[in-house]
Amino acid sequence: MSTVTTPHTGLTASPPVPGPGEQPAASAPPHQDGEAASAAPAPPAVPDAPAAPRRDAEATKAAILRAARYLLARHAHADITLKAVADRAGVSAPLILKYFGNKDALFARVMSFESDADALLDAPLDELGRHMVRHLLEGQTQRGADPVLRIVFAPLQGEQGDILRANFRAQVSDRLAERLSGPDSGLRAELAVSTLLGLGVMYGIARGPHLRATTIEDIVDRYAPAVQAQLAP
Repeated sequence: MSTVTTPHTGLTASPPVPGPGEQPAASAPPHQDGEAASAAPAPPAVPDAPAAPRRDAEATKAAILRAARYLLARHAHADITLKAVADRAGVSAPLILKYFGNKDALFARVMSFESDADALLDAPLDELGRHMVRHLLEGQTQRGADPVLRIVFAPLQGEQGDILRANFRAQVSDRLAERLSGPDSGLRAELAVSTLLGLGVMYGIARGPHLRATTIEDIVDRYAPAVQAQLAP
């Protein structure tokens, strides 16, 4: 039997003898180089997987509408498929269904000018001519298009053409006429809108080089009075 020396006394003591049925106490394993026992190192932390970028719903809807408008300007409504819209917008066809419900609902939005007119007419009446001209030009230079100009180059044959024309009259020119006082408000509103669209055609579609080389503010200063003249009673 081995003996253990007790501290300070130098006397030896026998280790405890296990009782009947007991197992001998396990001794701690020796540590090399006199190092103290330490806990096992924790496994390295696994970095969290990067979160998938969230799709901006409003930006996606706008991209879908732009794609549908582009296709409607070049193809008959019946020939446009949701897949073609999805491919141009860079989304999946089921996502179009999620946001718009079906093809008819999507193109009902495409053929509406209501939200476009909200932005076009968003100014006091005495400043509206300048606002309309600037809004159209900034739509071309900053946003790449002015949705109001769809009435100029969209195919207007058949039922879809009838819808576009009716929407444009009700949502743009008739709405403008409701804001005008004095005689011939309907005629003056249509003249103001047609004056604006003429600028849009030359600037955004024909891309007149002299217009494109001129600053927006210079064009506004020169052209807005012609639009405003129809708005004043």
